[in-house]
Amino acid sequence: MITAGDFRNGLTFDMDGQVMQVIEFQHVKPGKGAAFVRTKLKNVISGAVTETTFNPTAKFQEAYVERKDMEYLYEDGDLYYFMDPETYEQMPISGSIMNDSFKFVKENMICKVLSYKGNVFGVEAPNFVELKVEKTDPGFKGNTATNTLKPATLETGAEVKVPLFIEEGEMIKIDTRTGEYLSRA
Repeated sequence: MITAGDFRNGLTFDMDGQVMQVIEFQHVKPGKGAAFVRTKLKNVISGAVTETTFNPTAKFQEAYVERKDMEYLYEDGDLYYFMDPETYEQMPISGSIMNDSFKFVKENMICKVLSYKGNVFGVEAPNFVELKVEKTDPGFKGNTATNTLKPATLETGAEVKVPLFIEEGEMIKIDTRTGEYLSRA
């Protein structure tokens, strides 16, 4: 059991059957009245963010979110198949829980599968991936005076903005959290 006075950023706990993660917290001790804890909480499963205040002595059950490395195998309709590299067991995961960063994941990449009490609620792509540029317009000499960007289609089908000097067939590094070009690979 943890109390609201023990809250720290990133802590997960069970509140009324919902798994909540502390995004921000602030211990407030006004001149008059009792102290309280002001928090910004994220529902881990639905993604909803709420602001709530607690009595510092309020008790909650700590929730352990399992983050397991699994290899992405293939897509079949709305199901994405992942394999546990230790047991070789395959797990289908619904496409409805995939976030935007998953468009940068290609087959055989290792992702983190998030679950609580055996129920999968999310998949985290690697923070940085190296992908091949499949299609982009050619850059022109002399167009390098400013940081001009052009659209490029990657091998996974995702579109990103890249500098003019990037050509088709090149490997580039992408930050999956922001979807931005970082550098040549």
